[in-house]
Amino acid sequence: MDAASVPDLEAAVTALGTATSVTVLCHINPDADSLGSGLALALALRGRAIAVQVAFAEPDDVPVSMRSLPGVEFVVPADEVAREVDLLVTVDCASAGRLGSLRDRLDGARTTLVIDHHRSNVHFGALNVIDPAAESTTSVVARLLDALDIPIDRAIAHCLFAGLVTDTGSFRWVQPGTHRFADRLLDTGIDGAEITRELLDTHPFGWLPMLSRVLGSARLVPEAHGGAGLVYAVVRTEDTTGLRSEEVESVIDIVRTTSEAVIAAVLKQSGDGSPQWSVSLRSRDGVDVGSIATGLGGGGHRFAAGYTAYGSAEDVVADLRLALD
Repeated sequence: MDAASVPDLEAAVTALGTATSVTVLCHINPDADSLGSGLALALALRGRAIAVQVAFAEPDDVPVSMRSLPGVEFVVPADEVAREVDLLVTVDCASAGRLGSLRDRLDGARTTLVIDHHRSNVHFGALNVIDPAAESTTSVVARLLDALDIPIDRAIAHCLFAGLVTDTGSFRWVQPGTHRFADRLLDTGIDGAEITRELLDTHPFGWLPMLSRVLGSARLVPEAHGGAGLVYAVVRTEDTTGLRSEEVESVIDIVRTTSEAVIAAVLKQSGDGSPQWSVSLRSRDGVDVGSIATGLGGGGHRFAAGYTAYGSAEDVVADLRLALD
């Protein structure tokens, strides 16, 4: 990523280097790439005595699996986010809608900066540093920190690695340079195995019976998308009582292992039981679910994307099948 490939890079460096107050907003239900990016940036800016806060619209608190990330003290409740700020930065958000109720904070910022790696990003900031070739938003943040001559210490590296390991599926989806970046972060002394375990391999017992119920709803549609195949499962509100959001999000990583289907989907009902669904999509073998999700009002990457839908589960599946065909 350089100024030639990302036109706003130099302007972003100037904005970050001269700001006196910064708000960093993650997307709703933040994953480790979004929150890790936000906290890494906050830690870096604190080193330059810049007033900074990090927030997301929902849930009400930092997900349990991410509470060990350095810099969580910068996270403030959504209703405490400043309405006026020198610079507002969004991380890992392809559109303003991903900010949820906090999208109104864009209006009170003197300058807005979007940092992301989603190909579907709509460039909603005054400045946009978006690299669709990047493995994670944390890798884009790392390159910005390099341009700012801010050293990546152990705390910052922990946050950056969290986003890298999750968005690459524990390094299953990599590209030239990915492992060099990981090596650089590990050289600071962070424990990559422990970070990965906390983020991806630790669940409460209640996760197991939830999986039993949800996987029992799985259906295979072999003829979908010209014979590529679709497998889907439905997570209803009553299935998730007492479980954290990250337990629900993990279901897609099991459903997508189905060998008979190139495309996997998990429908997750809104926590209040309303007919609102968050749909996660995964694919392989060159099938672009990012464009499919964009057509349904969402967005994401070529092989991992999502969108919000309304109606009965049957209606949502029918609409998805129509989009696939």
